[in-house]
Amino acid sequence: MSKQSKRFQAATAAYDRQKRYGLDEAIAIVKNFAAKSDETVEVAINLGINPKHADQMVRGAVVLPNGTGKVNRVLVFAKGDKEREAMDAGADYAGGDELIEKIKEGWFEFDTCIATPNMMVTVGKIGKLLGPRGLMPNPKVGTVTMDVGAAVKAAKAGKIEFRAEKAGIIHAGVGKKSFEVGALSENVHALMDALVKLKPATAKGTYVRAVTVSTTHSPGVRVDAVAVAATAAASH
Repeated sequence: MSKQSKRFQAATAAYDRQKRYGLDEAIAIVKNFAAKSDETVEVAINLGINPKHADQMVRGAVVLPNGTGKVNRVLVFAKGDKEREAMDAGADYAGGDELIEKIKEGWFEFDTCIATPNMMVTVGKIGKLLGPRGLMPNPKVGTVTMDVGAAVKAAKAGKIEFRAEKAGIIHAGVGKKSFEVGALSENVHALMDALVKLKPATAKGTYVRAVTVSTTHSPGVRVDAVAVAATAAASH
């Protein structure tokens, strides 16, 4: 038996897999799972939606109040004053055609892509390269904008994008295992608040059906979805 599977078995024995825990308690359990690296803490949220219907797709972005714990390398497609604005705001790379050519040659040393609207025709030429990597700028998540300075600062501060998968599940990294429980909990609540705001008018029945937290290589711990959803709803 591999070390990883032994750790996994030990982890699953440390809690009740059928119980739905309070958010803080679930996060504390996940943080106690044995692992050598500072793994990402992830949350999976099962929504009562059918993403096959365009009016029930849930997609957006949110700035996590305590950041992600990762260095976010930001690239901005912009020219002139907007290129300078991007660099002044902390972008790692900014420019136009020269960056397009580098990407065509296989360069992807960045994590977030932002573009001014007038650059999107040019950026569209490499859409097949950016899209599969989740890097294509999109106005729905604020990465196609004239306010590139604010977009860069948000990305550097811990902005994450999320999108419901075919089964209506949102997956998102909400920080690192080394974060305090409270910091991770605040990040999850920020994500939940964003999801509640985006609830489709056509979604019927229970909106937040299930919530699970885990680390990159750990089993998932079920969270009391009703309580988490109620907290998010109460903040609006």
